[in-house]
Amino acid sequence: MRTTVDIPDPLYRELKSKAAHEGRSVKDLILRVVTVELRGKSKKMQRRISLPIVTSRRPGAVRLDNAKIFEIIPFP
Repeated sequence: MRTTVDIPDPLYRELKSKAAHEGRSVKDLILRVVTVELRGKSKKMQRRISLPIVTSRRPGAVRLDNAKIFEIIPFP
């Protein structure tokens, strides 16, 4: 289906630049953004995470409190 959308010039320039940077067309980028918006998820959000996130020499024996978590995970 064809449709017409008025996009302000500065926003269109940014859209065109991003599409070129990603090596895709403006149409492809618009369709991807619309799809993500309608489905509420991006491809990045759909990837699986392998567990355990925190490795242990003895799985199931790790006892974590907030202090230990701050030691393991580098916070800015």
